[in-house]
Amino acid sequence: MGYRSAFAPGLMAGRVVLVTGGGSGIGRCTAHELAALGAHVVLIGRKLEKLQSVQAEIAQDGGSASFHICDIRQEEVVKQVVAGVVSAHGRVDGLVNNAGGQYITPLESISAKGWQAVIDTNLTGGFLMARECYLQAMQHAGGAIVNIVADMWGSMPGMGHSGAARAGMVSFTETAALEWARSGVRVNAVAPGYIASSGMDHYPPEQGPRLRAMASTVPLGRFGNEAETSAGIVFLLSPAASFISGTTLRIDGARPQTRLGWDAKHADASVAGRLAVKPFDGFHRAITPKVFSV
Repeated sequence: MGYRSAFAPGLMAGRVVLVTGGGSGIGRCTAHELAALGAHVVLIGRKLEKLQSVQAEIAQDGGSASFHICDIRQEEVVKQVVAGVVSAHGRVDGLVNNAGGQYITPLESISAKGWQAVIDTNLTGGFLMARECYLQAMQHAGGAIVNIVADMWGSMPGMGHSGAARAGMVSFTETAALEWARSGVRVNAVAPGYIASSGMDHYPPEQGPRLRAMASTVPLGRFGNEAETSAGIVFLLSPAASFISGTTLRIDGARPQTRLGWDAKHADASVAGRLAVKPFDGFHRAITPKVFSV
């Protein structure tokens, strides 16, 4: 049993796509789907074991993948890694700027070091990856970039550093789409809402009840999954999105539309199986986050 993509087989055949944060979560899922559609996927991350594991999974499923150890916050390392990919494959057709991270804390408790670390990971690192892919490959051959941001509409109380960085990445996306259009480069963003992925397991155990309760604030009545997020990313990389650039695709079940004082009736188990809202479980290797295994 392989990846059950909603897209046509061979859609990404012959393409080379970089996926940062490809060792886990949404990045791992997206790498699998791209490989299943024929792309050669270059996994980018900091942890060798995770990258090796995902590469092995993709190989077992009949796909093609390689990997590079890279801290995207380090400019010279990013330059070298992109140069290595271009040298090995002669091209970079797509970039999924997925790597990121944050932690829960109120603004008054964030140190300058903690603030900078999140900004560097969620904003500066994505900029460096995009810039180098553009300069070293896409400037002369075109390409597509998808930046992964977050549900920060209305900002992110409790994670203000991440909210600021994600909002900055949306602005970067719009600017890059304008400046790089002359080279045939499309730049878009995907904003996942409450997605059940391994990233949730990085939060402290005491946050478990709060995380599990978040689904009740989503009009569609549930968490999204990694495959539903990957599908949006693949669409924006695909020829079907050839006239889409500078936009942010929300994948969030209408959660930002939730309003205090509005007695909205959210979806429940009675409608969960209806075709329009039924979860799309395309990822055959999906792993349930530990926080939901209680």
